Amino acid sequence: MCGILGGWWLDRSTPRDVSLAGGLACLKHRGPDDQGHIACPVHRGHLSLGHTRLSIIDLSHAGHQPMVRGPLTLVYNGEIYNYRELRQTLRAQGHAFDSDSDTEVLLAAWQQWGPAALRRLTGMFAFAVYDARDGSLTLARDAFGIKPLYYSADDQRLVFGSELTAVRALDPSLKRLDHDRAIDYLVRGRYDNGAGSFIHDLRQLEPAHLLRYEPGAPAIAQRWWQAPVAERYTGSFENAAAEFRDRFLDSVRLHLRSDVPIGAALSGGLDSSAIVCAMRHVEPALPIHTFSYIAEGAQSEERWVDVVNSHCGAIAHKITLSAPELARDLDALILAQNEPFGSTSIYAQYRIFQHARQSGIVVALEGQGGDELLAGYGGYPVERLASLLGSGQPRRALQYARRLGNHGQRGLRLLAQACLLAFAPDRYHALKQRSHAQLDWLNLAGRPLAPQRRPAAPRGRQVMGALAGALQGDGLPALLRHGDRNAMHFSLESRVPFLTCDLAEFLLGLPEDYLLSSRADTKHLLRAALKGIVPQAVLERKDKIGFATPEQAWMRALAPQLRQWLQAGPQVPFIRREKMLAHFDAMMEGRSAFSWQAWRWVNFSRWMTLNAVDA
Repeated sequence: MCGILGGWWLDRSTPRDVSLAGGLACLKHRGPDDQGHIACPVHRGHLSLGHTRLSIIDLSHAGHQPMVRGPLTLVYNGEIYNYRELRQTLRAQGHAFDSDSDTEVLLAAWQQWGPAALRRLTGMFAFAVYDARDGSLTLARDAFGIKPLYYSADDQRLVFGSELTAVRALDPSLKRLDHDRAIDYLVRGRYDNGAGSFIHDLRQLEPAHLLRYEPGAPAIAQRWWQAPVAERYTGSFENAAAEFRDRFLDSVRLHLRSDVPIGAALSGGLDSSAIVCAMRHVEPALPIHTFSYIAEGAQSEERWVDVVNSHCGAIAHKITLSAPELARDLDALILAQNEPFGSTSIYAQYRIFQHARQSGIVVALEGQGGDELLAGYGGYPVERLASLLGSGQPRRALQYARRLGNHGQRGLRLLAQACLLAFAPDRYHALKQRSHAQLDWLNLAGRPLAPQRRPAAPRGRQVMGALAGALQGDGLPALLRHGDRNAMHFSLESRVPFLTCDLAEFLLGLPEDYLLSSRADTKHLLRAALKGIVPQAVLERKDKIGFATPEQAWMRALAPQLRQWLQAGPQVPFIRREKMLAHFDAMMEGRSAFSWQAWRWVNFSRWMTLNAVDA
């Protein structure tokens, strides 16, 4: 796990060593164990590549980067978990290896297969590879966007890196706010759902994309993998559960490959519990350290955390949090995240990873992706009803709506929404995008809100379409950004065993009722597949809490400081500050309903101040 940085400038006259050194200093937390940089000989301009290393596999200097192999030069951030199997295949093709690192395997794989190597990789990655044979630089990012990669390109230069601050060190002109991204965040709470960042002209390479750059040619990103949604599996539910069990355990086994101490984040929910119990199942003698945030009152998951730790014989580490602690760490958290984020629940994860690193853990497994692959959260009720209606099963849809009512949901209201989604999807999405928040603090000056991208799905596969959209668009990429930045801030590698292309292709190809039972139970397949591995009481849970923090109480406790930040923050042309402050005061004083809007105002304003962003 590392930090990467680089740039290709057509203008040879300006020295690049100072800016590259400054950018690498910004990435020191991502790779405290080693650092390197190289100037690649190119026909036009100047190409520099830099790297900071967190040593996980092959701790020797043989894993140093940038790594050169024949005509290829690579800087790489991530882990290729099936590197041993790939190395055997490549040896049979005539490749020799000097190290036990996955970096060298990745280089050989690219030399052998080029971009076709990407689908052979089981892992998380963001890398840049220069090929002297054709004078091209290729950037690539893993299928789900687990590892970050930002870039800015025009006809005179390309700069890229693992974090915004590092790329901005290479090009200090990248300091202007992207208004559309900011407004979408402030109004809808959306972010990390496309190529744009909060900085104008600074983009993310989207999940499952690569970008080939040659000086003077357009830099166009291309998708190398798409989450499939068509139904392909023809076996029984029981066979599907058995196959998923085998695939999931194999994934966990691969994700345990490490030459440094390993642990797990345990919320007490079904996904993180499945990870910890699978770790114990595949490695009976492994010392397992778990790290959990324990909330107060009804939000506490401590009972479930204790059940899993007892079942697995794990060594438990628990933390609690308070408003003064948040006040102490808030600036550091905002800086660590690089861009604004959704709520203070991210602080719980930040502290868990901090505690894990202080306890000697360097790699931590977590359960991100389970909800998006197995139809968790609320079970996508509108989408499931729309699938039943769209496939000509109105009676089953009515029965399902009634069962949703038994789960405390408004089944008939959801059924009406599903009719729109199934037969008038444009109307449904238009209504869904409407904001019911008070927007008198916003000055759009006639500019409409940017439209949301809608996931497309074949009729009868609305749930799978929504899952695919969440995996690579609206939803999971934001959660993965939180995890990556929180973990790497403390030089810790976070791994997510649910997220492999093979698992995604298998699960999204199943009949929808394998994921959502006829009784409207979520994660139907997971609950069946992991019987005997996860405690039955955990498998039968129907609630979901996660890292829920008392945001309202915390913000009210810190209200004077937060209001001062809003008052002293930068002037933004589309925000009416006095109106915003009036709404903030009303929320903090209990005169109006509290909403996450208050946090967005604070987070956005403070982020702009700390990062010297121009409005």
